[in-house]
Amino acid sequence: MTQSSFQVIVTGVAGFVGSHLAERLIADGHEVLGIDCFTDYYARALKEANVSSLLGSPRFRLVEADILDLDWSPLLAQASHLFHQAAQAGVRGSWGDSFDVYVRNNVLATQQLLEACKQAPALQGFIFASSSSIYGDAATFPTPEDTTPRPVSPYGVTKLACEHLCQVYHHSFGVPVVTLRYFTAYGPRQRPDMAFHKFISAMLRDEAITVYGDGEQTRDFTYVSDIVEANILAMQPEHAGQVFNIGGGSRTSVNAVIDLLEGIVGKPARRARASRQKGDARHTSADVTRAHESLGYWPRVSMEEGLRREVEWLVQRR
Repeated sequence: MTQSSFQVIVTGVAGFVGSHLAERLIADGHEVLGIDCFTDYYARALKEANVSSLLGSPRFRLVEADILDLDWSPLLAQASHLFHQAAQAGVRGSWGDSFDVYVRNNVLATQQLLEACKQAPALQGFIFASSSSIYGDAATFPTPEDTTPRPVSPYGVTKLACEHLCQVYHHSFGVPVVTLRYFTAYGPRQRPDMAFHKFISAMLRDEAITVYGDGEQTRDFTYVSDIVEANILAMQPEHAGQVFNIGGGSRTSVNAVIDLLEGIVGKPARRARASRQKGDARHTSADVTRAHESLGYWPRVSMEEGLRREVEWLVQRR
C-alpha cells in the first residue's frame, strides 16, 4: 500500500462479519488493512479460512496483533475509515470470571481506538459494531433507537459502555463515530457457537438440536450481506454521531427457524429441550426506519434464502 492509498482499517477482520466486510471493501476498490489477534474463542483454523481469499489480494494487508498492543498513530495516518468489528462475543460466556476479558477486549480496546482517532488527520468515519443486546428485554417491538437500553447480560453491558464512549469521543473531540446495532447476524462463516451454525451442524450429523426454553423466543435475524451493506452506507461523513438499528426485517421464533431448516436440509430435526439461559432476551425486533431514511438501508435477503446459503456453506465445508 502506498502513502497515497485510500485505506480503510477493519478490526476483527478474521471474524464472521469482518471478513465479509473486508471482501466487499476490496471489491469496491478500497485498500484494506485488517487487524486481528486470533483469540482462542474458537478455532484459529476457522478464522484463517475466513481470510484465505483476502490474503491473495494486493489491496489487503493483515496485521496479527492485539488492539491494546499496537501503535495506532502510523496505522491511522492515511486511513479514511475505521470499521471496529473486533469484540469479545457471546452473551452466555460473559458471566463470572470471564467478564474481565469482555471488559478488556470490548471496553478498553474501544476506548484506546477512540483515543487514537482523536489525532487521525484523514479519518472520515469510525463505524462501530454494536449489538441489539444493549436493549435487553425491550418494552416496544419493533424497537426504535431511542428506547432506553436495559441489557440483561454482561456482554450487553460492555457493548452499551462502548456506545457511550463513542458518543463521548464524538461530542468532545469530533471523532466521526457511527454506531450500528446489529440484530442477530447469520450466514456463511457464522461462529460455531451461534445458533444456526449449531442447528445445521447437528442436523447434518443426525444429532439433536438443543432448544433453550419453549423455542418461542424470537429474534430479528439479519443476513451478513445486509449488515455489510449497512457498513458501506454508513461511510458517508454526514452520518457521524448517529446510531442505527440494523435488522433483517422479520421477527422469527427459534421453532420456526428449525421448521424452515427441516425443509432446506430435507430431514426432520431432533429437538432436545433445555432450560432458558441467563442473559438471553425473550424477543428482539429492529425498527429500521431511521436507517432506511438516513442511510438508505433496507434488508434484502429473506430468512429462507439466508438459511439456504448458510446450509450450502456448511455442507461444502464438510
